[in-house]
Amino acid sequence: MATETVLRRMGYTVLRKIGEGNFGQVKLATSEKHPNMVAIKIIDSRRGSSTLVQKYLPRELAILKKVKHPHIVEVHNILKMNNGQVCIVMEAAISDLKREIKLRHHIPTGLAKTWFSQLVSAVVYLHKQDIVHRDLKCTNVLLTADYQVKLADFGLSRFSKGFPEMSETYCCTLFCAAPEVIRCQPYDPKKSDVWSLGVVLYQMVTGSVPFKEKRAHKLLRVQRKALQYPVGITVEEPCTTCCSTTLPLARL
Repeated sequence: MATETVLRRMGYTVLRKIGEGNFGQVKLATSEKHPNMVAIKIIDSRRGSSTLVQKYLPRELAILKKVKHPHIVEVHNILKMNNGQVCIVMEAAISDLKREIKLRHHIPTGLAKTWFSQLVSAVVYLHKQDIVHRDLKCTNVLLTADYQVKLADFGLSRFSKGFPEMSETYCCTLFCAAPEVIRCQPYDPKKSDVWSLGVVLYQMVTGSVPFKEKRAHKLLRVQRKALQYPVGITVEEPCTTCCSTTLPLARL
């Protein structure tokens, strides 16, 4: 039986596809159980790799069942279908940080402070729970109807205490990745998350990425240079200090 038919019988009516997660599609739906629309991430475990089924998916589900924070997307239900698909039903957002940056060209200082502080509070909460996200980027920072940040997509997340417990899964979107991840060296995933936070902050206040190379070996060279800011955009000193702290010159 088709997944959407089963969901309809459970009180969910799928409207349209709204995105792609690391390992599945995300669809917008109405719900008989919730007053607002929901987003449903549909993961097909039968078509996924053994790595997805045995490692990433169990981790994601375990983390989603554990976390509860005002700036982390709220999961309403996790449904396991007879056809091997897993449906994660969560609160829906109206936008994400990447879209807002594109729309506004860059995020005004006051709003950037608010959104970034909300994002940082979510990451601090995760790290205190010994959870690392490992894919922090603007498309995973959702925004609700009242423009509150909701961190989403835990498909690459894992439990980790950080140093000396190192990670050897080299994930994360390339231009957001810390240099040790790009080099495929064992890395502290909590510190890697902090690096990615710096990339997100830079994008918010400038409208562009700090490191624009698409090839790994060239990106590593660019990461060793001091940060440059676009001409014509004023970035306040506390923000530049924060970027410089989270994005130190790449280690040799």
